[in-house]
Amino acid sequence: METFKSNTFKEAIGQDITFVQDNHSLSGPKGTVRGLHFQTPPHTQGKLIRCTSGRILDVAVDVRKNSPTYGQHISVELTAQNAKQLWVPPGFLHGFSTLEPNTEVVYKTTDYYAPECDANILWNDPDLGINWGIDDNAAILSQRDITAPAFKNFISPFE
Repeated sequence: METFKSNTFKEAIGQDITFVQDNHSLSGPKGTVRGLHFQTPPHTQGKLIRCTSGRILDVAVDVRKNSPTYGQHISVELTAQNAKQLWVPPGFLHGFSTLEPNTEVVYKTTDYYAPECDANILWNDPDLGINWGIDDNAAILSQRDITAPAFKNFISPFE
């Protein structure tokens, strides 16, 4: 199948996007949560996400200042079978939960990974009200995601 075509993507989102990096994530256990992650300026990242094996619930939270949807999220189930992709523009937090074991996710980014700009927000923050499709008490998390700051203390760097 064709997984990316520049002119079709431009038509779908109304702008020309250049991707500079591809990433591949493997999560062994069902119930793994990765997120909510973002990169701050000057290295903000847009991401085009798809699931190549297993299933994920992919989540994006709008954190653009003065956006009418600030603090609101969308979630989409991505699988290899449904072949859906999610475009997460700069100015959004991103995360996913694995709904099956041995889930693989690939994503394109519009800027390179910059550790000095890497940040996150607590994945299960009650102010965001995200249903991750898993038992929150059994979620498998990195130390980074366990200790992420709360959304109420977040000062968005995105215009």
